[in-house]
Amino acid sequence: APTLTARRIVVRYPGTVAVAGVDLDLHAGRVVALMGRNGSGKSSLLWAVQGSGPRHGGTVAVAGPDGPVDPGTLPPGRARRYVGLVPQTPGDLLYLETVDAECAQADRETGAPAGTCRRLLDQLAPALPGDRHPRDLSEGQRLALALAVQLTAAPPVVLLDEPTRGLDYHAKRQFAAVVRELADAGRTVVLATHDVELVATLADRVVVLADGEVVADGGTAEIMLASPAFAPQVAKVLAPAPWLTVEQLTSALAPA
Repeated sequence: APTLTARRIVVRYPGTVAVAGVDLDLHAGRVVALMGRNGSGKSSLLWAVQGSGPRHGGTVAVAGPDGPVDPGTLPPGRARRYVGLVPQTPGDLLYLETVDAECAQADRETGAPAGTCRRLLDQLAPALPGDRHPRDLSEGQRLALALAVQLTAAPPVVLLDEPTRGLDYHAKRQFAAVVRELADAGRTVVLATHDVELVATLADRVVVLADGEVVADGGTAEIMLASPAFAPQVAKVLAPAPWLTVEQLTSALAPA
């Protein structure tokens, strides 16, 4: 059964419909890439599903111990126990003076044991000084702190909006490893991204939006090989061969 079910989600802004009746099922242990051009409705859909942003129609149900719950009907602290969201600018979630203060606040808001957020942060960004101001962190460190804050609530669904923007190659590889660990631990992870190389490496499924509607939904290779706009470099060079990454190619060509 899906961990999260969204039906007929509608988001409107003055003069435009950002999300036009989207249905979405998300399953545990899967990494889903949400792709599409700028303005296709990716961010609006994430915020509507999480419950912090506007939703002018439709329903969201997240599986819970006492039955399905709509996070949009809950106070923010409780909603984060069902769906966590890291926005395009992770610093928007960080408003205290130090890293330690952010972690302590996350523990208090979610009712987690003291030190929970700091332990998560140490897994994502080891040895990050606790007395440092969040504004003084690198892009990757801010992303790690914002993600640790969201994961403190132990939500089964994690939504990440353009998470690799501003990350260098090394930080991107570390981030991909973290996301894979989250999925392997049974969480559902959704990435709204333009990073086709990240999607090729990490995603199990790709959902493509255009003008607020789902125009393609399927396995990563199926979707990425069908469109030059979403194909990674390996696929463009080796088309019509069915490989997306260098790792897939070397594995396929390795002696038996």
